[in-house]
Amino acid sequence: MSFYHSTHRHYCGIDLHARSLYVCILDPQGEVLLHKEIKARPEPLLALLEPFRDDLVVGVECMHCWYWISDLCEEHGMRFT
Repeated sequence: MSFYHSTHRHYCGIDLHARSLYVCILDPQGEVLLHKEIKARPEPLLALLEPFRDDLVVGVECMHCWYWISDLCEEHGMRFT
């Protein structure tokens, strides 16, 4: 994300599939804090992100069905790019 220049305490990348999400959370040094496959549903995603929400930015691979995650982040006050 060379166009994104803000710094955060936690960075979340999501590989989105029809039935599952592969979620990876990094710290500012690039250390993996969490890497897990979960169901592609709002509840498991919110539960997984909860410990990291104090300063988190979420990014999702670019494909046609990522909008629900963007909406979920907006609804819960999380940054999304």
